[in-house]
Amino acid sequence: MLKWALIFLVISVISGFLGFSGVSSATAGIAKILFFIAIVIFLIFLVLALTAGAVVF
Repeated sequence: MLKWALIFLVISVISGFLGFSGVSSATAGIAKILFFIAIVIFLIFLVLALTAGAVVF
């Protein structure tokens, strides 16, 4: 997920540099959404790991 966010961020920077502002803003929005989804998934897995660790010990 973070790999795709980074790819869209690079596409956004390159298209912004070349003057394609519409494409740049769209890919930046996609990159932002993917980044926040990755953070949410990370936090869910962190909570699950902590609760599973508490059950084992």
